[in-house]
Amino acid sequence: MIKARSLALALPAVLALLPATVAAQDLPANLVAAEIRGGWRTESGTQMAALHLTLAPGWKTYWRAPGEAGFPPQFDWSGSANIADATIHWPTPELFDLNGLRFAGYRDELVLPIEFRPAVADRPMSVSGRIDLGVCETVCVPVSFDVAADLDPAGGPDPMIRSALANQPEPAATAGLSRARCSVEPIRDGLRLTSELTMPQIGPEEFAVVELADRSIWVSQAETVRAGGELVAVADLVPSNAAPFALDRSSVHITVFGGSGRAVDLQGCTG
Repeated sequence: MIKARSLALALPAVLALLPATVAAQDLPANLVAAEIRGGWRTESGTQMAALHLTLAPGWKTYWRAPGEAGFPPQFDWSGSANIADATIHWPTPELFDLNGLRFAGYRDELVLPIEFRPAVADRPMSVSGRIDLGVCETVCVPVSFDVAADLDPAGGPDPMIRSALANQPEPAATAGLSRARCSVEPIRDGLRLTSELTMPQIGPEEFAVVELADRSIWVSQAETVRAGGELVAVADLVPSNAAPFALDRSSVHITVFGGSGRAVDLQGCTG
């Protein structure tokens, strides 16, 4: 049986981040509603569930890479029982512009598939999670809430979860990528990464998002240009000590958005 605990705004953080002209009481009463969709047990023994968010009209939330000024979503499942780990399957987001910055995210509603692996097979699983994420309209605010669910192994396939799984970015190989080359140069406070992707054009407004496995390293919005059959994306990488560092190119994750709902996913590049 699904148990959804009440959602609560992180009010101290909200008040600290809101502009002086906006007060907490000006926010919609039902800014975000959240529940766990229990999903079904897979052939490998995991449970394919989902976090289901419903946002107030006009509000959006961030994708896993929130951009230069966004709030990275965080998930804490440490209160769960018989859960070894959780894998999130991110649906393809939309691109938005807010105050001159572009970010990827979701409007109105998000069904976020989460695959839970049991610590001990064939024993009951229950999830208890603390979720922290950002939501935006003309301003952006952080919200925090708790969700909980007992995961029924006899649950049937959920059309909403299946639709979200089918809406993930395409693998680079199936999109026609033939080469992914990355070069780096030191800058005052880190590295500048230039990615050269040989691939067919996937839309009229291509835009690349660069991510690293080490989330403590700040990544700038990539400058993306198309030159014939090659897409070039340049991003700055700044670690916490603001100094050049050794980059493992296999840790570079690039998602290319086409501006028409299409996206391509790439893990790793060569020197």
